[in-house]
Amino acid sequence: MKALLCVEHGPPENLVLREVDMPEPGKGEVRVKVNVAGVNFPDTLIIQNLYQFKPELPFSPGGEAAGVIDAVGEGVENLKVGQRVLAMTGHGAFAEMIVTDAPRVIPIPDAMPDDIAAGFTMTYGTSHHALKQRADLRAGETLLVLGAAGGVGLAAVELGKLMGAKVIAAASTQEKLDLCREYGADEVINYTEEDLRAGIKRATGGKGVDVVYDPVGDKFAEPAFRSMAWKGRYLVVGFAAGEIPKLPLNLALIKGAAIVGVFWGAFTQHEPKVHQANMAELLTWLGEGKLKPHVSKRFPLAEGGQAIRWMMDRKAMGKVLVEM
Repeated sequence: MKALLCVEHGPPENLVLREVDMPEPGKGEVRVKVNVAGVNFPDTLIIQNLYQFKPELPFSPGGEAAGVIDAVGEGVENLKVGQRVLAMTGHGAFAEMIVTDAPRVIPIPDAMPDDIAAGFTMTYGTSHHALKQRADLRAGETLLVLGAAGGVGLAAVELGKLMGAKVIAAASTQEKLDLCREYGADEVINYTEEDLRAGIKRATGGKGVDVVYDPVGDKFAEPAFRSMAWKGRYLVVGFAAGEIPKLPLNLALIKGAAIVGVFWGAFTQHEPKVHQANMAELLTWLGEGKLKPHVSKRFPLAEGGQAIRWMMDRKAMGKVLVEM
């Protein structure tokens, strides 16, 4: 079988396509024939040895996949060969076959295409958990989404609107902002052309925002934090722009604000029942047509490095996929 491997830490151009041995499922594991893998920001970090989880070399990037169960290990009773599933793997999905723990595999309905399934769980799961459990977003509140056209950002725009919030989308190009409008954004800010604080003041009539969803960090964090309303919640999701920002804590005191970390991967392990309920709600909304995941770019397995580079260069709008 073929797999795209990280054999030494570094840029995505260093990834190599190789023939590797077929993995065999052990006790409590399943083997999935991967049809499509999702590309996510953690993939850009894990190949550089900059992520919280550090798999041993060599390994394949790719934290989520959709495909068909090919084999099951001892003790697996609720999953069967031939079932269509999505798999949350952490890494390893840029390969024709992958073995993972059975609890990380979720059967998908026949009506859910592989490309939607492969790019659904991490982006929508992260944003749903962030807005529901971490921010306790309420109908009528104002939500600012930074990096709003990216995978988690666009999901946050869509979910925020579905949850009844006024949504302000901030992104770097008009093309990205047009897409955010399509997904429900009420106001938009092009932060390459307009000062972010001025844009937030304009969009809120000077009242500020109740929740900031920030997967970007860097220079955008402090002006967004300064633009929060009383008792605002600042969601720390990631640092796609590069630098991890240092926020003046006196701002949290003055505004009665909360700085809230969002680590969806750890949440799924610490609170599996809540995670399962979240996924059930998301899949229900998807089935009802309330969610419409956007796929902007597809790459073959041999060009998986280019897919990660596309993500690193912040060209992604919605989901980027690697197809087997």
